[in-house]
Amino acid sequence: MSDGSTVTPVTPVPPASSAETLRRAPKVLLHDHLDGGLRPGTVAELAESTGYTGLPTTDVDALGRWFREAADSGSLVSYLETFAHTCGVMQTEEALVRVAAEAVEDLAADGVVYAEVRYAPELFVERGLSLDAVVEAVQAGFAEGVSRVAERGAAIRVGTLLCAMRQHARALEIAGLAVRYRDAGVVGFDIAGPEDGFPPTRNLDAFEFLRQNNAHFTIHAGEAFGLASIWEAIQHCGAERLGHGVRIVDDIKTDADGTVHLGRLAAYVRDRRIPLEICPTSNVQTGAAPSIAEHPIGLLARLGFRVTVNTDNRLMSGCSMSSEFAALHEAFGFGLDDLRWFTINAMKSAFIDFDDRLKLINTVIKPGYAALA
Repeated sequence: MSDGSTVTPVTPVPPASSAETLRRAPKVLLHDHLDGGLRPGTVAELAESTGYTGLPTTDVDALGRWFREAADSGSLVSYLETFAHTCGVMQTEEALVRVAAEAVEDLAADGVVYAEVRYAPELFVERGLSLDAVVEAVQAGFAEGVSRVAERGAAIRVGTLLCAMRQHARALEIAGLAVRYRDAGVVGFDIAGPEDGFPPTRNLDAFEFLRQNNAHFTIHAGEAFGLASIWEAIQHCGAERLGHGVRIVDDIKTDADGTVHLGRLAAYVRDRRIPLEICPTSNVQTGAAPSIAEHPIGLLARLGFRVTVNTDNRLMSGCSMSSEFAALHEAFGFGLDDLRWFTINAMKSAFIDFDDRLKLINTVIKPGYAALA
């Protein structure tokens, strides 16, 4: 039931200790929620302009602290409750355009050169917007953000993932939306929301539809629920990537002498190079890991899993790609070579054309890290 692998030490590399070095490092982000990345000031301003009265405070600094503190619950269910406020202020086309454009600007300012940003269109129809109107507003916002970044002499590419909420019954409808807009910047599909009690197999019709249409999809699995969720996502649904996937560590045993034993599922995930969209700070907040220092990413990286580093929800976690890299450097000693490896892993795993992925790796990512070294 195991392969008897042994952990090999991380190769010593130049440290990535400078904040400016980390910011300049080219980054690829595969797991970032649009409604989890708003600027606190934008939340407050949109609440006023749209008439949303549910915010706990309108003081911008206090509001930012509230989101982070409310998310530090150790429970995915409680963590998800914070989204009532961000979604509450994103119910108009103007709000969606603004949030999307600002997200692109913030990511580019942090050195992100390619991002796949996801959201659930069904969460933004409370004031009468159609699903199509939601998608078109967000795409317009992304285009505006990319244009603003270009005006400043920088470049970023953004792809969209459309999510269906796993506790609802609209997955097939949202999958159809993703296929309909895949030539307009929507690169894939996902299911999100509470894992426990809502297995991915509830949405088999959506995944079958996507496969028949040669469309890409990832699945939130192995965050709040364990190996069964990962197994279903891969073997029943055909997930190309695992959103989080951190609980795959439950199928890995380490002996006192350092010998590592991979169970059948863990070995399959590693051998098939199934990407793990790991979000370290968020995983600690939701209880999927006890701390950054004890996060399984260190072991998974040493074992050669296709690990990628992500932010999940920048507002709730008070994080950025640079801060995630800094935390991993401090906890595990990861240097620039390791961060480059994470970044290339992510770019290889993106849902855009092979030629485009290769071009970004060879003309942006590798030269960018070479310049830093």
